[in-house]
Amino acid sequence: MRFRLVPRRALRALAIGAVAVAAASCSHTHTTVQITTHADDYGQPVGTQPVREGGDLVMGLSNDPDRLDPSTSSSLYMRYVMSTICEKLYDNDASGNLVPQLATALPKFSDDGLTVTIPLRTGVRFADGTPFNADAVEASLERHLSLPGSQRTGEMGPITGIDAEGSSTVVIHYSAPFAPITAALADRAGMIMSAAALKEEGKDFGDHPVCTGPFKFRERATGSSIVVERDPLYYDAQNVHFDTITYRIMPDAKARADALRTGSIQVADTMSPQDADALKADPRLHLLVSGSFGFQGFYLNIGNQDGAGKPVKPLDTPLAKDARVRQALSLSIDRQALVDKAFKGWYEPACTPIAPRTSYATLADTSCPQFDPDRAKKLLAEAGVQTPYPITMQVMNVSDQLDYAQQLQAMVARGGFDLRLVPTEYSALLAAQKNGTYEALLLGWSGRLDPDGNIARFLTTGSSGNYSGFSSAALDDVLGWAAHTTSPARRGALYEQAVTLIQRDNPYIYTYRLRNLTAHSDRVTGIEVYADGAVRLGKAAFVSDRNG
Repeated sequence: MRFRLVPRRALRALAIGAVAVAAASCSHTHTTVQITTHADDYGQPVGTQPVREGGDLVMGLSNDPDRLDPSTSSSLYMRYVMSTICEKLYDNDASGNLVPQLATALPKFSDDGLTVTIPLRTGVRFADGTPFNADAVEASLERHLSLPGSQRTGEMGPITGIDAEGSSTVVIHYSAPFAPITAALADRAGMIMSAAALKEEGKDFGDHPVCTGPFKFRERATGSSIVVERDPLYYDAQNVHFDTITYRIMPDAKARADALRTGSIQVADTMSPQDADALKADPRLHLLVSGSFGFQGFYLNIGNQDGAGKPVKPLDTPLAKDARVRQALSLSIDRQALVDKAFKGWYEPACTPIAPRTSYATLADTSCPQFDPDRAKKLLAEAGVQTPYPITMQVMNVSDQLDYAQQLQAMVARGGFDLRLVPTEYSALLAAQKNGTYEALLLGWSGRLDPDGNIARFLTTGSSGNYSGFSSAALDDVLGWAAHTTSPARRGALYEQAVTLIQRDNPYIYTYRLRNLTAHSDRVTGIEVYADGAVRLGKAAFVSDRNG
């Protein structure tokens, strides 16, 4: 991730200027996000509940993951699978705290913030029998940082070196402090792979991933299923119960709901809000509900012509060149009305990457510009474009997304836009966003606990996740300083300024924030889903036979 540290006085001047520019170009009227009242139910561990050992769990997975490679993946569904076979240095807990997983304690930062020391578990083995140790951690982190095509590089900050100190300590060195590193290591950047498997498989590691976790990879039939089996070498094997877990690819939400009712699957993710009330009322099922750190909306291609992370080449279209056109598009969306109608009130509107329930949320960095189609038309006239202005949007080819996009299409027409929808398979959407082969693309992000993971990855110049091809020196500096400081108050103020800059340029238009709706049979216990979106199955189990 590229950023330049600036003197505090210069940063203050830059931020004041940014606010002034944004105020001159944006609507002054904002609306407060309404948070839905559905109670969270994250599930709970097995604990002392009587359970049956063994058995084969089948999960209906709503989309086929990309390659099972922690370095290159950008798919939420890959995280579901990898949560059972590839543990991380850290994890989130149900309360939204960062906790050790393969590490034994939270990182220790040096006084100047340039050295981060991580203590590691001992006596752990990977699924191939090779030892988990500091050398293996160093190898994985180096790969995340430097592998061509890695999606993790920008998440790890300005690292200058990684050292193994003995067998149970890893030290990361920085050119400037990087506060978000612990949160990054609680996601794919913290997934540790077998060094022997990395050496043997190289860039093909994702075809036969080897890590340490409750389960190990068995086989994959692309587009159909992924099977993992219990790993007897796992350090906490006594708390693993299933023999196998099969992830059956089932993109249709109604098909997943029907399969749950018939018992052909026992758990399913991303249930449709259209089915949520009925699922919640079914005594044979349990609906898990959690808020989200993430966001949903759509990318606008501004300068991604050669692929994300490559040098920006601005597109020669009014949408790409003129921020007034993008602002007009944002003002054409009544976010509250849209989620209420499309999602039956289960989701909530969103206009920024800051989730309302997190510690950095303020009125200033979560509020939405008021729906104003008349102002949108005036902005289009000022930009000198003919109306209705055509935009081609690629949309995931599933019913909820298509229904939402069709209602969005009708709504933005009032602001002077002709939104043309192209239904697209999920894997093709991922390819389009990475390669820049789109004009607009409806796709969201499951979210991270630290705001840096929800902003810098997508909007920092040169980031491998900057799918819009957006570049703003002002935003780069604000985000760089926010990552540099360890003061929560200073970080919060900087993220408010970052949101102002984002809403000035609108490279991504935030529209709603989903709630994670996961259903499972009452025959299963121990399934958990937190606000990071990942469905945790590793230590779940079938309940004991009620008849003894």
